[in-house]
Amino acid sequence: MLNSRFVICSIFVIVGVVTRFLPHPPNFSPLMAIALFSGAHFTYKRDSLWVPLLAWFIGDIFIGFHALQPVIYSLVLLMAIAGWKLRGQVKAWSVLGFSVSGSILFFLVTNFFVWVTSGMYEHTTAGLIQCYTMAIPFFHNSLLGDLFFNTVFFGLIYLLERKFILKPVEGV
Repeated sequence: MLNSRFVICSIFVIVGVVTRFLPHPPNFSPLMAIALFSGAHFTYKRDSLWVPLLAWFIGDIFIGFHALQPVIYSLVLLMAIAGWKLRGQVKAWSVLGFSVSGSILFFLVTNFFVWVTSGMYEHTTAGLIQCYTMAIPFFHNSLLGDLFFNTVFFGLIYLLERKFILKPVEGV
């Protein structure tokens, strides 16, 4: 039987994925926020891993897949696992720290794989620097998206917990 926390958290994840279909700046995405939120707020850790992956996968069916999908899905799992550190002790500064760290990690890892796999840049130090330099405008949007969506997701669940609609998830 599904509990109300699972249903509400799943709705948040689905709403986040639906925002991918709305007009938005490039890389202004709920991806890492969904993962962090899921890790912090799903009652069962296994749900915090499969629910955001499944929701994201369904969105990708409609938007399309690309060569970096395994890298991105791995980062989603890593961020959900990072969210486990927030269980039962969500604080604004912690969410901010994980948001910024997640944005930086996403930028570094995905652009490294763009450099390795795309053929757009020489496989030299100068090519790697050029790849990261060209991606800086996208980083700005990723960071803003992570901060925005984490504020919305964590803020809404905080309000629901404080109004006693949901019991806060305990640290594991």
